[in-house]
Amino acid sequence: MDDVVRVRSRMLVLIALMLTLALTAMDSTIVATAIPTIVRDLGGFSLFPWVFSIYLLTQAAMTPIYGKLADLYGRKPVLMVGALIFLLGSALSGVSWNMVTLIIFRGLQGIGAAAIQPITTTLVGDLFSLEERAKMQGYLASVWGLSAIIGPAIGGFFVQFASWRWVFYINLPIGAAALIALSVFLTERVQRHRHRIDYGGSALLIVSIGLIITGLLEGGVDWAWLAWPSFLTIGGGIILLGLFFVVEQRAQEPVLPTWVFSQRVLLAANLGSLGIGVLTIGLSSYFPTYLQGVLHQIPLVAGFALAAMSIGWPLASAFSGRLYLRIGFRNTALLGAFVTVVAGAGFSTLGLHSSVALASIFSFLTGVGLGLGSTSLIVLVQSLVPWNRRGVVTGSNMFTRQLGSTLGVAVYGSLVNAALAHAFRHPPASLVTKLPHNLNAASLALGSIPNLPRAVLHYVDAALSDGIHRVFVGVLAVAALTFLVEWLLPKNVTPLSQQKGSQQESGS
Repeated sequence: MDDVVRVRSRMLVLIALMLTLALTAMDSTIVATAIPTIVRDLGGFSLFPWVFSIYLLTQAAMTPIYGKLADLYGRKPVLMVGALIFLLGSALSGVSWNMVTLIIFRGLQGIGAAAIQPITTTLVGDLFSLEERAKMQGYLASVWGLSAIIGPAIGGFFVQFASWRWVFYINLPIGAAALIALSVFLTERVQRHRHRIDYGGSALLIVSIGLIITGLLEGGVDWAWLAWPSFLTIGGGIILLGLFFVVEQRAQEPVLPTWVFSQRVLLAANLGSLGIGVLTIGLSSYFPTYLQGVLHQIPLVAGFALAAMSIGWPLASAFSGRLYLRIGFRNTALLGAFVTVVAGAGFSTLGLHSSVALASIFSFLTGVGLGLGSTSLIVLVQSLVPWNRRGVVTGSNMFTRQLGSTLGVAVYGSLVNAALAHAFRHPPASLVTKLPHNLNAASLALGSIPNLPRAVLHYVDAALSDGIHRVFVGVLAVAALTFLVEWLLPKNVTPLSQQKGSQQESGS
């Protein structure tokens, strides 16, 4: 029997859960809008991809561990500890004095965030009957939709009229209200379930991906691509990643079960989600930088332009349910991938003097494509397995998307860093004596050094535009690859519930 949860008011607890979920739901978009200003204040443009990577990496590795700890010790204490860690990371991020400390504190935030989404979803299952859950999950989904829309706008507002540090401080009152409500209204009677936690797999995952990210971000900047540090970091990371999959095959309760990649349809769906993760983080992290650093728009405008993608995503996601029932999962996913290809082609045309309105349209189209693709893929994998494996395939699909975002921001970061490094090493002869030395070129474009000659600013603007153009071309390439991967999905996929004689869906 599952854990029994007793509450004084289920709706008050639901509100507390929605507040808690809002902490992580707003995080990526609100921070992305503030990143150019953070870089201008703290410096270290070449390091800023780590602000996203470390958060996603620690979150991905810790998520399955929290799920098992919640079975051992109860949902409430694990959720509250995770939220407290997230709030501590938020407070420390707000007082960061350089980019390295911000990266460390963002890693702490990710450790806390890993507990929030899965446990809030699980608690809704504990609190409400089967008939009520769909509606309640809809409330949780609305948090993501609303946060995706208002997050960039709030981030732009704080940066424009207060301080970027408030994008982290805003979490404190929201989190405090949620924790008080949870402590007062939620009680549970815990029936513990024994688990073997895959600490070894989680550690290997963090170290291997961390090494690969380090090699990608520092290669061509702090050392040459063919230098021994590149071979040590990237090669060592690949070897440890291979060891991770070996360990997962032997683990009793692995972080990432390898059987989810053994079927063609599951493999294609998970690779499609990997691509969606790469696409999402590429635009979320660099689109605001393009708007503020290249087009010199104010943070509030950049926030609203990013919000266009956030608006398109939930709208398309809501519509996808009707669409995949009519044309099938594969065709819906392909349609979404095609829309992202069109949007990627549009982004690849943006330059030094492009229109913000046009860029916002491409942002909205990207959200539509990602909404169609992500929803159809996750519902597809859920429909193909019995009830007792649905959580595993859902978690694995979400995990591959997180992994895609983690690796994607590193790849895109390496493209931008390489472009900026080349620009500073090989400037025009007329600018050799005018360009400051030992500085990140992007910090100049973002206005951290005033009163520079106009020729220098134009050159740096062009260098930053070239670097981010590489990101946009990369977005187009990944969108095209995602389309090709989803083309491998079987044309006729029959959900398990519709397969003749199948009784697994009922849990038998």
